[in-house]
Amino acid sequence: MKLIGRYDSPYVRRVGVSLHLLAIPFELQPMSPFSQAGELRRIAPIGRMPALILDNGEVLIESAAILDFLDEMSGLDRALLPHRGNERRKCLRILASSTAACDKAIAINYERRRPSDKIFDEWLKRCKDQLDAALAELERFKAFDWPSHNRTMQIEVTAACMYGYVKRVEPNALPAGKYPNLDDLSRECERAPAFTACPEIIGIRTKPS
Repeated sequence: MKLIGRYDSPYVRRVGVSLHLLAIPFELQPMSPFSQAGELRRIAPIGRMPALILDNGEVLIESAAILDFLDEMSGLDRALLPHRGNERRKCLRILASSTAACDKAIAINYERRRPSDKIFDEWLKRCKDQLDAALAELERFKAFDWPSHNRTMQIEVTAACMYGYVKRVEPNALPAGKYPNLDDLSRECERAPAFTACPEIIGIRTKPS
C-alpha cells in the first residue's frame, strides 16, 4: 500500500498512525496539495489528501473512508473503532468533535494565508468559537465519559493528531492549563511508537513499516 500525503495534515497523520497500530505495511509518498496538485490529481482526481493506493491499484480517498476500510480489513478484534452499539456511537461523537476541531483549525490557518486586507475577521471569529467549543467538548469527554479500553483506539489517534495540529498552527487556542486531560492524552500518544513513526515535520519520509 501507498499512503499519499504529508504528516503535517492531521488527516494524513491519523491514517499513518492507524496503519502502524494495525501493523499494516505501507509506504508513505509525501506530496503537497499545492506545489504538486497536478500530480496528486492524477492519483486522486479531487486533489485531496490522504489517498491510499491499495496493492491492487484501487485508490481510496477521505480519511474516514480509509479508516473504515482498514478496520474491516483488520477484523473485529483488531479494529480501532467498536463495530456496534452505544460505545460505537459515543466514539463516533468523539471523532466528530475531533475532526470538527481539525476543520476549524485548518480554516483559520488557510484564512490567515490571505493578504491582510482580505482576511474576513468575522469568519475567523466564528471558526475560533467553533474550535473552542469542540476542544471543550473533548475535554469534558476525556474527564467524565471517555470509553475505556486496553489499547490505543481511533478516538485517541484522531484526538491526538488533532491536538498536535492545533498546537502547531493555532497555539493561542490552547492556553496553558485549559485542557489538562487533552494535554495528558497528547503527551502519552506522542511518545508511542506509532506516533513517533509519523512525525508532523513537513516532508519527512518514513521507511515502509
